[in-house]
Amino acid sequence: MSIDKTSTTAQDEQVVNPEAAAGADVAVDPRLLVREQGLAGYLGEFKRKLKAGELGSMPVILGLIIICVVFQSLNSEFLSAQNLSDITVTMVGTGMISVGIVFVLLLGEIDLAVGSVSGAASAIAAVLAVNQGWPEWAAVAVAVVAGCAIGALHGFFFAVLGAPAFAVTLAGLLFWLGFMLKILGENGTINLDSEGLIGKLTTYFFTDTAAAYGLAAVVVVVFFLTSFLGNRRREAVGIPSRPMSDTVLRTILLAVISFAAAYMYNQYKGLPLATVIFLVFLIGTDFLLRRTTYGRKVFALGGSVEASRRAGINVTAVRMSVFAISGGFAAIGGLFLASKIASANQSAGTGDLLMNAIAAAVIGGTSLFGGRGRTWNALLGVLVIVSIQYGLQLESIAEPVKYMITAAVLLTTVVIDSVTRKTQKTAGRA
Repeated sequence: MSIDKTSTTAQDEQVVNPEAAAGADVAVDPRLLVREQGLAGYLGEFKRKLKAGELGSMPVILGLIIICVVFQSLNSEFLSAQNLSDITVTMVGTGMISVGIVFVLLLGEIDLAVGSVSGAASAIAAVLAVNQGWPEWAAVAVAVVAGCAIGALHGFFFAVLGAPAFAVTLAGLLFWLGFMLKILGENGTINLDSEGLIGKLTTYFFTDTAAAYGLAAVVVVVFFLTSFLGNRRREAVGIPSRPMSDTVLRTILLAVISFAAAYMYNQYKGLPLATVIFLVFLIGTDFLLRRTTYGRKVFALGGSVEASRRAGINVTAVRMSVFAISGGFAAIGGLFLASKIASANQSAGTGDLLMNAIAAAVIGGTSLFGGRGRTWNALLGVLVIVSIQYGLQLESIAEPVKYMITAAVLLTTVVIDSVTRKTQKTAGRA
């Protein structure tokens, strides 16, 4: 009883003595102090993350810089406007598929069927638009809906019937590959209208210089207003917020990158439609994951399925929806890949597409163990992969070497991810 009395007395003293309470040590998350301490806060936060193994996207950004420096030193054409524009258009197809993979990886699962689903979707669109004479917009809509339905079907076997996602999607890989070959027919190739909706996905450019600079300006203004108003809302309810100097500095950095990209595009053909669409999807999915209840449920499931179930989350519905999203993005990516070659053929969705899509998500920073990642990781990862491919192509490096280098980059990323998790456990933050 003496222990309880002492504890009660101490608590009472803190209540009746505000000064003593104010002077007591209070555990404050150091991440909250960053927003108020400006540059000093960020330096401290950087040291804390380094010790705790929270590297985030730093390794891949550093890797991109090294790739650019190395290949530019080998060939001055690597950072030319034409090559950079080609890279950002080529990456969209694989990048779209990788965005869907990010959602699945956040659950700690895998989807091996995305390559075949992308090929099946492009075949569906081609058959409906060319063979059946449908309007291309309708064929595209059916193909995307079919991709979502296929993903939901995979999710049903996984979430409802309890079959392992690996086995379900491996079966899906084989089935939808056979389905694609079946509907393409004996010829195996359906040529698309290069001037049609699908064809223009990767060939249309906004040639007016105002388009690229205008988009850059819109991005910068929206970012500043969003950050500014967000800080005002946080201040209004007494939550730590970023100082104005920090917001201005971030805005200036984004402006430099955005207008440099706009200048680069205008030195070649102009702003690519494919890149604009990709950025819109990235912004939308990032908002979905980080700013909505649904996104928090996805992250919660990646952290602990049982805890999520006890918290009242409909685990089955979220899992099915995630696989439906993965299938939908696979279909969209397949349409961009078909646009790139102006046809749907038997090789669609095969080769190294699946591995590149998964590798892009992982290389970009999405954890294979679930619960950590952003859709922007798909952009960073696919940039690394496609940049390496284009750099080696400029040097006329053989295809086998490309596979080996990409594999080495992927292995390095996975090792970093594993070491990071161990470091976080040691630091007590896992």
